[in-house]
This record gives sequence, C-alpha cells and structure tokens, in this order.
Amino acid sequence: MGVDLDPGHTTASVRPFRAHSSTSVAQKVALNAPLVSLVITTAYGHHHCGPYAAEVAFHPLNMSAYGADTQDAPVVLLHGFTQTSQCWGPLAVRLAENRPVIAIDLPGHGGSGTLRADLVQTASLVADQIEPAMVLGYSLGGRVALHLALSRPDVVQQLVLIGATGGIDNEEERFARRTADNALASRIESIGVSAFLDEWLSQPLFSSLTEIQACRAARKTNTSAGLSASLRLCGVGTQTPLWERLNELQMPVLILAGEYDQKFIALGQRLASGIGLNAEFRVIKRSGHSAHLENPDAVLTAIQGWSGA
Repeated sequence: MGVDLDPGHTTASVRPFRAHSSTSVAQKVALNAPLVSLVITTAYGHHHCGPYAAEVAFHPLNMSAYGADTQDAPVVLLHGFTQTSQCWGPLAVRLAENRPVIAIDLPGHGGSGTLRADLVQTASLVADQIEPAMVLGYSLGGRVALHLALSRPDVVQQLVLIGATGGIDNEEERFARRTADNALASRIESIGVSAFLDEWLSQPLFSSLTEIQACRAARKTNTSAGLSASLRLCGVGTQTPLWERLNELQMPVLILAGEYDQKFIALGQRLASGIGLNAEFRVIKRSGHSAHLENPDAVLTAIQGWSGA
C-alpha cells in the first residue's frame, strides 16, 4: 500500500514560501546552546557536551515544499525517529493534491542529519521556516509539534498528532528512559544504522508495518551520529512533561492513534482530555503506531472530516 514519497513526482506546482535566513536561525538557536549543554551534562556526563553544544543548528532545517498551488495554508509534516521527510507515503501525496505541503527533516535525520538541537530548539527552528500552517507530527515529530504549538501558536493554525505523548510524568521513570535511550544511542554507534533498523523495526510497536510501509531505504540514509544525537537530545526522557500546559492550546487539535497501539490510545485520550473542547481523538482502524503509513486512507479521511480542518 505504501510508497516512498518523491516530491519531484507530484503533479502540482510549488507555492513560494517565506524565505528564511541561515544567520537568523543560527542566532536564535545559539542563544539556547547552554541549555543543550545543561541537558547533556545532567543526563550523560561532560564528555558528550562538546559535540552537541558546538553543533547546534547553524543552518536551517532541510525541507521539501511541493503540492497544489493554492491559497490554502500549507500542511507541515514532522516525521518520527529514524525516518526522514520522505517517509510519509501515500498520505503526503494525497494531501499535496489539494494544498501545499512542507515536509521537514528533523535534526539528526535526512538532510538535517548534521544538525544538533533539543525539542525546544527544534520547535524554534521549525517556526523560523514556516508560515501559519496545519502542523502534522508523528511520534517524535508529534512531540516537536506540541512544543511548537505551545511556544509559537501564531504559526500553528491546526495541530494533528499521531502516536504522540505529553511526556513522562515521573522523574525516576524519565531518568530510566534517558539511561535506556543513551544505551540505545551507543548501540546505534556500535552496530551501524542498517543493523539497528533491523532491531528497531522488529519491535512489536512496528510489527504491523509491511516492508514497503517501513520505508527502510529512506531510513538507511540516516547516520549513526545523527540518530544517536537525536535520542540523546530529543528522547522522551529528556522532555519536560507538557501535560499541565495542554490547556494553553487554543487551536483545533486532532489526535490519532492506531487501534493496535493501546499505549498511545491511552496517551491520545489523555492529550485530548488535557487540551479540552478544541481537541478531538480518533482511533485509526487496521493500524498500529505508524497509522499514517499503515492506513493512510483512514488518516486522510479523519483529517478531511475533522471539524477543525
């Protein structure tokens, strides 16, 4: 069912978007460099600080802009861990039939593989490069999207979250998750991306993905250094819990989870409850954690039928 998206093969023309300045991005993010140093020092020790703090985003994020040349606000796509902007399959193709689409490579991934930024900094980078849009984030991208919507609601007209969480409440559990993610990052560095993807995609979380839907070829373009940095800087264990801030979100919010993904069904329901009446939660049938890849038609129908769209 799924295909690797090649933006060059979409049929509609590309709408021009706001130009961005590499210098302004660097200045904005460089101000937060001590935060990265603090996060890494606290979680992993001083020996990690140099490489991360020194490389925080002195270039804009890599993006692909394509789709229908209309006056509609674009859809901004923020992918999950180990993926790239090319891992949206038929959903991106269908969305691009009617409106502009911007697919972004998050730090440590794809064309942004050499960038290093935490969740707060990543949200700032995204905000600097987009016009007001519908922002759709999956998993890691969903957590980035939440930070973006809370820090820069002016650029998030509607928010769509797939398989997302507001973070880990318990401090001890967050520490345990940071420790586990650090070990996982070291394993990526030890065995390489290809072998790691074999292990990563064999998890029950992704067991319902077909080989095509898994988008393995695009994932293999990532580097060990990029993926390990993403885990250490943007893993759930490093995230300050956002649950108590959810009622700050005033834009329409659609939260989706696959019917086989019981953990994220519960998390999605909690997100919707915390946000309030402007949030809707829906279960996507015949799919697990990667609902947008496993059942893109149902995800598209949910978005198109959503009152906030």
